[in-house]
Amino acid sequence: MWPALHRSGFTPYRFRPEQERDLLGLGLGITSIVRRPTARAAELMPDEYLQGGEDLVRRMEALRPTWLAFLGVTGYRAAFGAVDAGVGAQPVSIGGARVWVLPNPSGLNAHYPPTALAVEFARLRVAAGLPDRSGLIGDGPFGQPAPAVR
Repeated sequence: MWPALHRSGFTPYRFRPEQERDLLGLGLGITSIVRRPTARAAELMPDEYLQGGEDLVRRMEALRPTWLAFLGVTGYRAAFGAVDAGVGAQPVSIGGARVWVLPNPSGLNAHYPPTALAVEFARLRVAAGLPDRSGLIGDGPFGQPAPAVR
């Protein structure tokens, strides 16, 4: 996830996991629907998703973000009963926030290798109106052309 966040332009350099709280200063917060770590989504029970979704709604109503992005289509579908949801903007709001679903950044997600994951993160960044802080994409505040991305 961290290389994809940088490559997408959310961060000025590649953050490390322990710098997660530093994202708040960039206008970005990351959370999970279910607050216990697992290696695979299959380890979670349906009621955990529902309870996690309810908890997240309460937190978002207090925090009032403009955008709320979820990592993982499966978790979003399970937590909110959105069986037809896909990656991208959703036709709902939660706590007044526009909702976006991102692919699960797990290395086990073969549908989204790092480059494709970065593209999806960049789509959200552009939709949210945030600048390219990486300088890799070229839609930053100075409009410089982007260097080649490898």
